[in-house]
Amino acid sequence: MQLSTHLHIIAGFKNDKSFLKQGYYKQPFKLANVTEDRRDDTLRLMITSSSPGVLDDDTYSIEISVEENASLHLSTQGYQRLFTMRNKASQHMNVEVNENGSFYFLPHPNVPHALSNFSAINNIYLRLNHNFVWSEIITCGRKLSGEEFQFTKYHNLTNIYINKKLVVKENVLLEPLKKDHSAIGQLEGYTHQSTLIFLNNHFGMKEIMTQAKELFSGTEGIAFGVSLLPVNGLIFRQLGNKAEQLFNNNNKLAELINRVVKKEPKLLSA
Repeated sequence: MQLSTHLHIIAGFKNDKSFLKQGYYKQPFKLANVTEDRRDDTLRLMITSSSPGVLDDDTYSIEISVEENASLHLSTQGYQRLFTMRNKASQHMNVEVNENGSFYFLPHPNVPHALSNFSAINNIYLRLNHNFVWSEIITCGRKLSGEEFQFTKYHNLTNIYINKKLVVKENVLLEPLKKDHSAIGQLEGYTHQSTLIFLNNHFGMKEIMTQAKELFSGTEGIAFGVSLLPVNGLIFRQLGNKAEQLFNNNNKLAELINRVVKKEPKLLSA
């Protein structure tokens, strides 16, 4: 059965704290406030779902708005399973982060089943003063079920704008039944890949790069790299063979970013 569903979140700011100003959702989406410390000035929400995963012909629409000075950390309940499809499924996500806003999105890995066909478009709109962390993990599928790289297509396009100007375009396209995933420029023998993007117009990226390299240097089972972006930001990429390891690494990196930014919020690199 075809499913068309919608999720809309507005994070507001009042009395020096971020709060859920609006949380509208349709089944199977649900929203949980997982903020543990009520003194925390950051709103922490988790997207949950009553569905086992994304099914054929499903269309998901997600709208996120972070108002001026608000801070939102958004997570997911568990792995996103993309089931076998005759046609395809899609997701469209719009995120708006207003002046002095902060938004972190650290979803669980995507697991494409055999013959799944999934496309997503993410449009991110940032104001000049921003703090932004965004991650994505794609796996090879259900390894233990013999479905390694048996999906038809996985396509995730992320466009990031600052003051309406396109500054970053991240285009992940895997079609393993058409192109050898182990080839040079593809996964080169690994089965999972991860991307984390960090943008902050005040913070010195070279310090984060150094600390990230120190944090993951010598870690077994992964290859990683950190690069500066054309604007004040960086992109952290990992290749590995274990989804949980990449997911945990992204969370460690986000914690590192959060600590350093809070410690030196106005440190700008030379």
